[in-house]
Amino acid sequence: MTLTTRQRLVMTFTFFSMFFGAGNLIFPPFVGAQAGSAALPAAAGFIVSAVGLPILGVIAVTFAGGFDALAGRVSHKFALLLGVAIILTIGPCFAIPRTATTSFEMMVTPFVASTAIVPARLVYSLVFFVLAYLFAQHPEKLSKVLGRFMGPLLLVLIAVIFIACLIHGIGTASQPSGNYANGQLARGFLDGYQTMDLLAALYFGIVISANIRDAHIDDESQVRRETAFAGIGTGVLLVIIYGVLSYVGVVSGAIAAIDAQHDTGATVLTNLTSSVFGTAGTAFLGIVFVVACLNVCTGLICTCATYFHERFRTIAGHTVSYRTWQVIFTVFSFAVSNAGLSVIIKVSVPVLAALYPISIVLVLLALTHQVLGERFPRVYFWAVLLVAIVSFATCVASLTTVFGGSLPWLEAALSWLPWHAYQLGWLAPAVLGILIGVADSIVRRTRR
Repeated sequence: MTLTTRQRLVMTFTFFSMFFGAGNLIFPPFVGAQAGSAALPAAAGFIVSAVGLPILGVIAVTFAGGFDALAGRVSHKFALLLGVAIILTIGPCFAIPRTATTSFEMMVTPFVASTAIVPARLVYSLVFFVLAYLFAQHPEKLSKVLGRFMGPLLLVLIAVIFIACLIHGIGTASQPSGNYANGQLARGFLDGYQTMDLLAALYFGIVISANIRDAHIDDESQVRRETAFAGIGTGVLLVIIYGVLSYVGVVSGAIAAIDAQHDTGATVLTNLTSSVFGTAGTAFLGIVFVVACLNVCTGLICTCATYFHERFRTIAGHTVSYRTWQVIFTVFSFAVSNAGLSVIIKVSVPVLAALYPISIVLVLLALTHQVLGERFPRVYFWAVLLVAIVSFATCVASLTTVFGGSLPWLEAALSWLPWHAYQLGWLAPAVLGILIGVADSIVRRTRR
């Protein structure tokens, strides 16, 4: 049995809604505004890493039999440790609180006096998380909320902005500026890397698989195929939307110049909507952000609660239900969104940057499993080990800088790595790890 075309579209919209949040709305317009007349190569680079890697991650994890099966090729303890680290980082410690805070700043802050910001944020985040909690009650039913309503609504809202840009026209595109003054293709690729969607992709498949099983697909191989179809469909949607939003950024950049050091993608979008729609444009943009952020928040709560419920059903002899984990993550995220979020963000970014290379290596090894991993199983251990060492060292150096310190000896050592300046210092250790893993596998095989 397979899903119908309509069911596959619903699953695709569900997947898209879980991926597409505030960061996905902000980054492409910022790329377009900075790149200006060179937006095409910049957007192409961004799309390759912001769409290509996450979708490859979905496919790799799906056909490996899940993240635990994939990471378990390194070791079972490693799979649990990395899984918990990723879930906490993309969940209650960073991404979930950010969905409430970002949407509040876009929807409410422009219309509230500065003296009323704190109580307004408290009320807004309470309503926001109550709604997200209710939507996340049944993860296997998520497609009925996100796939049939919220996802299509978000696409309609983005389409309205795009049509407004087409009517307004670009005029004369601005010259490339900021980080995009030169090397636009490479810069776009690196900025797409910073979206960190690959980490979420490794686990969103859990929720999508539950929705597919709820549609009476019982054969696990077919569940994996349908999940892959949803991932590919999501990739197509993201490519289109990122292209549209990059064009929106070019139009906005032609209307009002931006300061790459201080402005953000939110500024780019606000400049456009306020110019085209006036005051109503600001409110409209806020609605777009609320819908996008609520979608992602719901998906993340489902993913985090499902993961912990499956692995930690009992703690200290007490059974912990899915809804209990859901309440824990929702309440914790509510608290963080109202106090200390800036510190959490500063700490989380280096942690995310450390986890991402490890995840990329796992995905690439999974995609080449029949060529490498199946014949030389030790490549998983050695490649991940060497990349993890470099990533952890980079994380320590970055966190030290965040807290006002410095480790010159560590920074100097890391600078010797090829492509370290481009945040790709892990590539050489990954290649070395694969070579060592191949040799180790051959030696172990000859000893048997």
